[in-house]
Amino acid sequence: MKILIHGGRLINPASGLDQPGDLAIAAGRIVAVGQVSADFAPNKTIDATGCIVAPGLIDLAVRLREPGHEHEGMLASELAAAVAGGITSLVCLPDTEPVLDEPGLVAMLKFRAEKLHQSRVFPLGALTRSLQGETLTEMLELTQAGCIGFSQAEVPVLNTQILQRALAYAGTYGYSVWLRAQDGHLGQGVMASGPLATRLGLSGVPVAAETIALHTIFELLRATGNQAPPRARVHLCRISSAQGVALVREAKAQGLPVTCDVSINSLHLIDNDIGYFDSRMRLNPPLRQQRDRDALRAGLADGTIDALVSDHTPVSDDAKALPFAQAEAGATGLELLLSLACKWSQDSGINLARALATLTTGPAQVLGSSLGTLQASVGQLVVGGVADVCVFDPLASWMVRPDALRSHGKHTPFGGYELPTRVRATVVGGHMAYNASESAAGSAATQSTTTGSGASAAA
Repeated sequence: MKILIHGGRLINPASGLDQPGDLAIAAGRIVAVGQVSADFAPNKTIDATGCIVAPGLIDLAVRLREPGHEHEGMLASELAAAVAGGITSLVCLPDTEPVLDEPGLVAMLKFRAEKLHQSRVFPLGALTRSLQGETLTEMLELTQAGCIGFSQAEVPVLNTQILQRALAYAGTYGYSVWLRAQDGHLGQGVMASGPLATRLGLSGVPVAAETIALHTIFELLRATGNQAPPRARVHLCRISSAQGVALVREAKAQGLPVTCDVSINSLHLIDNDIGYFDSRMRLNPPLRQQRDRDALRAGLADGTIDALVSDHTPVSDDAKALPFAQAEAGATGLELLLSLACKWSQDSGINLARALATLTTGPAQVLGSSLGTLQASVGQLVVGGVADVCVFDPLASWMVRPDALRSHGKHTPFGGYELPTRVRATVVGGHMAYNASESAAGSAATQSTTTGSGASAAA
């Protein structure tokens, strides 16, 4: 299929491109950027007047809820939400049920995702069997099945020797290990430690839960530095504190092979937003104080933090309709990621291209060689590269109405917020995965049919 995206403002953070122009797509590849040959005959033309044409977004932290939690989310609904948010590639966590610790489960997940022809799905395999932190998984077999790295999701490895062996093995074979830095004993609370947690009578998670875990990870990496196998590459998931940002900055300065990300929740919200025990704010990691949020914003701006993620975690109504301490942690985020990145850009005076880099080139660099043949072009607009494209209107605004979200999970701390930016079209591998005008027309037709049926029945 040939697609022409006409009249937009092309932004490619990887090369610094920022200019008006057209984009031509054929056979799943970008064939022209800026000037398009007059003899190019598209099957479909997208009018991008007044819109930004950018690389497809990459989200490094998504729970698809399959297999095992279909009541909270289904593969089809979550991938539909992803493309509606401009996300063309996503990394899914292994804490499904059963856990992604068997090659067959990984292969099945990838097969089902590919059949839907929406966002690309890159699974993380479990680092240990059943995420119990006792026995390492068969990393080679999981990699061959399609895993791009290994993670414990939210479950810390309590046995430091097991973690050391995991890092050593991963370093030997060039695998990456994705860890959320949280001490398994100190991280048992339900909100960030501080005066507010004390007043609300809720158990707190101190900053030390994050910093102790970071020190442990960094010391293990240093310990393997002079050994024959290279150090493992470690990606630190959802940093949440000012001290955590400082430690990551220092580790990078020392040359340790670490990258990190931050969630949209931690970037915009603080513990005071919990208000009167609002369970929508029950999140992992917990929301911290304003000084932490300021440090996270600064770290994302200066590149200490490599990527901004949605931390998409669909939660059922029953699991959220509980007292704050008992409510399940998590919030939907796929459809909010781009808008909240643009809001951060506006609030902080950050260049739009820099904000887009945290959703495109930054995540692509984290994935690195695990992208295989896609490595050279994912997260970029380059001739010959894979045609993953997001077209969005930067001047549009929208009200977050949870019931209108495509995700099966409707719970978000941003419900009722007015946010900037609307996605108009998403192209994945040259395939039109989402078109806002067609989606709106379909919804209107469905509503008209339903109204007509009701009127007929009433008659």
